[in-house]
Amino acid sequence: MDDIVKQALARWPNVPHCTGWLRLDARGHWRLRDEADQAQGAPGTPVRHEALNAFISRNYEHDADGQWFFQNGPQRVYVELEYTPWVVRLAKASDGALKLTDQTGNAFEPVALYLDEQGSVLFANAQGSVALLHDHDLDGFSEHATLDDDGESGVFHWHTGTDLPLQAIPRADVAARFGFVASPEQREKASA
Repeated sequence: MDDIVKQALARWPNVPHCTGWLRLDARGHWRLRDEADQAQGAPGTPVRHEALNAFISRNYEHDADGQWFFQNGPQRVYVELEYTPWVVRLAKASDGALKLTDQTGNAFEPVALYLDEQGSVLFANAQGSVALLHDHDLDGFSEHATLDDDGESGVFHWHTGTDLPLQAIPRADVAARFGFVASPEQREKASA
């Protein structure tokens, strides 16, 4: 968390949280949602400003209930997740090894691999977080995967000597399985 954010929290500790205004889409883009977007269920406008994207990414965390948020100074802005709290890109490092990088620019080291019924690829790390593979990287993923005839099992050849078995997971079970809240806004409305 940025020092300026910590200072703002200390000065104004009781600023109300907000929900519905920020969304993470399935391609790892932050989207601002005004009242009209929220009323229509629209995804919102992508944040294009580099410094704002970086600020959101540096101050992106989760609470004890599994709700992800952006700490905007003294205000906690809960994030609506299109699918998972992390979206990763697959690339080759300069040494030829595969690497995954999340939407905040950090490395994501997978220990498990899942496939949902819609063909989305999900990676889990040792900390219990789950990340959706960006759909533009599915071809690269398939170059390093061996699928069985059932199309739901197989292995992903992550690094030399490290294969991740492909496990099926229903899309509807992902949030509960990995302990996150996809829509803090809906949760807030349900508890009101």
